[in-house]
Amino acid sequence: MKRLFSLLLLCLLATAVSAGDLTRADLEQRFLPPLHVGNQLKDVPAWPITSELEPEAGPIGWVFESIDLAPIPGFEGTPMNLLIALDRKGSFMDVVVLRQHEPVFLSGLGPAPLHDFVRQYAGKNLRQEINVASTYGDTRGGANRVVLDGVAKATASVRIVNQTVLAAALEVARARLGFADARKKGPVARARDDRYEVLDFPQLLARGYVTRVQLSNRQVEKLFAGTDGAGVDEVALSRPDDTFIDLYIGYVNAPSIGRALLGEAGYRRLQGKVEDGQQAYWIASAGRYPIVDDNFVPGTQPPRLTLAQNGLPVEMRDLVFDLPAPPAGAPRLDVARVFRVDGHAGLDPGRALDLSITITRAKGQILPLLTHADAKLEYAPSAALFEYPPTPLPEWLIAWQGRLPDLAVISLALALLSLALARPRWIARDARRLALFRNIYLAYTLVFLGWYAQGQLSIVHLTGAAKALAAHQGLGSFLYDPVCLLLIAYTVVSFFVWGRGTFCGWLCPFGALQEFVGVAARHLKLPQLQLPARLAWALDRSRYLLLAALLAAAVMAPQTAERWVEVEPFKTAITTGFDRTWPYLAYCAALLTLGALYYKFFCRFLCPLGAAITLGGKLRSWKWLARRAECGQPCQTCRTRCHYGAIEKSGAIRYDDCFQCLDCVGIYHDEQRCAPILLYRRKGKVVVPHAAPSHGTA
Repeated sequence: MKRLFSLLLLCLLATAVSAGDLTRADLEQRFLPPLHVGNQLKDVPAWPITSELEPEAGPIGWVFESIDLAPIPGFEGTPMNLLIALDRKGSFMDVVVLRQHEPVFLSGLGPAPLHDFVRQYAGKNLRQEINVASTYGDTRGGANRVVLDGVAKATASVRIVNQTVLAAALEVARARLGFADARKKGPVARARDDRYEVLDFPQLLARGYVTRVQLSNRQVEKLFAGTDGAGVDEVALSRPDDTFIDLYIGYVNAPSIGRALLGEAGYRRLQGKVEDGQQAYWIASAGRYPIVDDNFVPGTQPPRLTLAQNGLPVEMRDLVFDLPAPPAGAPRLDVARVFRVDGHAGLDPGRALDLSITITRAKGQILPLLTHADAKLEYAPSAALFEYPPTPLPEWLIAWQGRLPDLAVISLALALLSLALARPRWIARDARRLALFRNIYLAYTLVFLGWYAQGQLSIVHLTGAAKALAAHQGLGSFLYDPVCLLLIAYTVVSFFVWGRGTFCGWLCPFGALQEFVGVAARHLKLPQLQLPARLAWALDRSRYLLLAALLAAAVMAPQTAERWVEVEPFKTAITTGFDRTWPYLAYCAALLTLGALYYKFFCRFLCPLGAAITLGGKLRSWKWLARRAECGQPCQTCRTRCHYGAIEKSGAIRYDDCFQCLDCVGIYHDEQRCAPILLYRRKGKVVVPHAAPSHGTA
């Protein structure tokens, strides 16, 4: 067995995730004329989309597969693949599911809810804060927040879809739409409305609110030294100390700067022209070389000017804004205009940026040789003018916040269970008290933990982890399901204390359902059967073979594993609440019927997750169930009453088979049920309870 699991581990480490599914020819079948799909780009795995109606406009959008850019593991470990089309403004044209392996969307709810979910992205823009609604948390937000309708019973999966769509789209947006790196690091700064002082132009310059660079003819000549543009400007050569350009820039969204440069009325007009998230800059010049020439068309990009941040150019356009008279103390300015940067560019006005002006010289009269040189100005206004909105929380943390009430209830229930298992005597000694406590707790496990909170641990968690580790992608997808992650953590800790029975006996919703079926069967006087010992032994061992096969298939034949995991009826009975097609319902009903005749048949003889948990239970540090020397020698009371067959004739507990129902604990401490106590009492002797003896299997 150890060799088999070592081989599985090697397979996990050697397997990698697959890449994109489509070729250009496939895409041309999806984007029909007048649209045209170009060759895949070299810098980013995306195909440009052009239109025959606008041949000169360049790409109107880009289409790409998410798995090439953001292969985020899904709920069961395999990244889904989505076809995403993004237009040149950063808006989603469409999102289509190409391939997915989410258990709930394969045979649970079916794929239709997932397809409906991704259709909601059409028309949404990347500069918007796109979140997924949750039935567990508040979905309200600011005007820039977009809340997509989630899918009940698939909250974790659709959050991973959202992360996949946004991460992949942002990669393309940074490469092709000028989205700055600041977008990766959180929200951009915004001007503080409460910071305003009346300032004149010299004060703006002194404080760095407006930055200036002045270049003489001599300095510009040095920029062209060693090029074909050197020595061709006769004016520069004859008057080297004259001003070539006097360049200014100021961030007019900030009230102190905007009101000083534009006037009170101009600043109010600016507020009506600049949309939320857009940045506006006042740029002016004096001297021989203006910031725009006579051919400049208002409302377009200025050919001579470039704005950049972190080395990435940012598109800016003329705002077509009528400027008032120059502010008090300003020098004579030949040209002054206001330029706007759209919010989707990700420009952070609170961080330094570069303004470049391209200077062009022509050599020759006919077909002149053009040479270009750039003069740069760094602009970094005071941080006191800005504030940063809170950094958006990670999607997984939003999922945790939305489930805080549920997590609190579950945590209290786990604390109660821990107390009961650590000090079981009081609850277990009275059979009626134990039955009441156990039935209430199992009802909570089935109804709240299972059907409501969707906290059914499954073999899918193990196969998903196997796939994720095989692809070297980590286990981050588990963070999107806080309820299951909390249960996994508690179960792992319980391995070291009580063994396998904590989860299987108390925290498994399907196990609770099976136990209620067994109780109902006994009340209905249905026969309670026992499998032949050899058959029971063989079925028990077959669980480990099934577990090994599922893990191997998860990394070597994922589609096969997706079918094999249906050996678990958990998805049918718990995740979807019996809302599935008849073959799955029939299979689940058959298992529950067997459970009515053979106590907890699936849990004891078929469950691959139970096999894995049994292996984990071997980490148990001590034999915590107390035994007497008389247990099994000759007393057989506990063994005959154990529904799980977990007590040997010798009286020893087989912890691998124990579900921690605490019945034997109650008998041990009950003077009216424990045969050795009753026997010794008749003889006038006292039996002193003591810890578990050293004999017995571990």
